[in-house]
Amino acid sequence: MVLTATHDTIQVRTEDLAQQKRELMREKLSRELGSKILQALADDSVTEILLNPDGVIWLDRAGVGLQDSGERMSAVRAENLLGTIAAMLDTTIGPERPLLQGELPFDGSRFQGVVPPVSSVPIFSIRKRAAIVFTLDRYVADGILSRAYAEELRQAVAQRQNILIVGSTGSGKTTLTNALLAEIARADGDAARIVILEDTFELQCPARNVVMLHTSDSVDMTACLRVTMRLRPDRIIVGEVRDHAALALLKAWNTGHPGGCATIHANSAYGGLVRMEQLISEAPHARPNPALIADSIDIVVFIARTPAGRRVTEVARCTGFKDGRYALDYIPNI
Repeated sequence: MVLTATHDTIQVRTEDLAQQKRELMREKLSRELGSKILQALADDSVTEILLNPDGVIWLDRAGVGLQDSGERMSAVRAENLLGTIAAMLDTTIGPERPLLQGELPFDGSRFQGVVPPVSSVPIFSIRKRAAIVFTLDRYVADGILSRAYAEELRQAVAQRQNILIVGSTGSGKTTLTNALLAEIARADGDAARIVILEDTFELQCPARNVVMLHTSDSVDMTACLRVTMRLRPDRIIVGEVRDHAALALLKAWNTGHPGGCATIHANSAYGGLVRMEQLISEAPHARPNPALIADSIDIVVFIARTPAGRRVTEVARCTGFKDGRYALDYIPNI
């Protein structure tokens, strides 16, 4: 008797082998991460996991800040770990490609790895996705946001104003954006179609009518924003404005799509507007247009890392561009 394998049989066997390979790679990754990091990944209070060149692993905990985890990782172990993650992301890392960026295969956390010659030894950072979406009321209760600021942001959401959230790395911009998304979902219900654009999936929106787009090596944020205009958006949310996509975002907000949110790196509310100018200047043949920036952005929020923890220290209405400066009406922090 001759047994002939059918196409379906071969396909099932191929899928089984691929699944077995994925499971083996996950087991390998678990061993290389170690129990301490796996515990940190499962701990909702941990927001970031960082490996320094000296082998010390630091944990950033919400409301606490950076702490030495007590865990140490050798350069060899770190190199093996980065190699495993690169393989799971279908890429490579080494002297010719010393930067590894992507989503951790376990839970979608944002991963950034660096090896020589860019760093002296392999290092990495893991930025976890928020496990809990905090509301504006929770921000007020925790002393991060004043009642006056919370009310101003609620009114901005209800009036479909565009909000720019400004802060440094790790200041809590993404978590605050999640709180605003929860407020948008409460205010709009199913009436508004929300399109969220990110480099890595970090934002969470409880609304039902949501589309989430993700940039890739071949599709940047500017291209995603062009696509968004054909997806019938009511509100456009950008996880982080990093480059000349700032110009495309402002044009989108200013052409019948108000009520959006975006985050940007800067050291003050005013600095966030100046940073938008700088990013726009990176676009080919583009010149910064302060009037467009002032016309497109209604509210600027600055959140900072302070010795007492994260705090929203500035909320201001942008009322125009006059005499070479942005006119900001700062809300009293009471």
